[in-house]
Amino acid sequence: MTRKILVLNGPNLNLLGTREPGQYGHSTLADVEAACTAHGQRLGHEVECFQSNWEGALIDKIHEYGRLFREGKVLGVVFNPGALTHTSIALHDAIKGVEPLPVIECHISNVHAREAFRHHSWVSPVAGGIVVGFGTDGYLLAIDGLVRKYGATARD
Repeated sequence: MTRKILVLNGPNLNLLGTREPGQYGHSTLADVEAACTAHGQRLGHEVECFQSNWEGALIDKIHEYGRLFREGKVLGVVFNPGALTHTSIALHDAIKGVEPLPVIECHISNVHAREAFRHHSWVSPVAGGIVVGFGTDGYLLAIDGLVRKYGATARD
């Protein structure tokens, strides 16, 4: 049975390709979404991509996928919360509130090698795994990890 994977992106990730290319590379969000969609299809899963600069929209999407997971329609979420990683207890609570929905936290840059305020994540304690520092290829690694770790045990 094919289950959906959500690739969820937070604030400012719509600026990929133009915002700090030395830090985030030259791939656009559309490039990332196309790569994730194709990779998911190769693995036998449908990928939905969603980006918002609004915390509430991200929370609503997490809630929606929690419901879909309980219905057996979803494998999990790959989530790059952007700067909200370091500030949003609400995202932490949203993810915790839809457990056991698997959420893989993903960051393009190595946040631990950057400014000190980026070293703390409110998402990590409720994430099923974390991928950092592999550029936009990290999304594909996160999808692979999600499928490998949860594909055999998720609802069929």
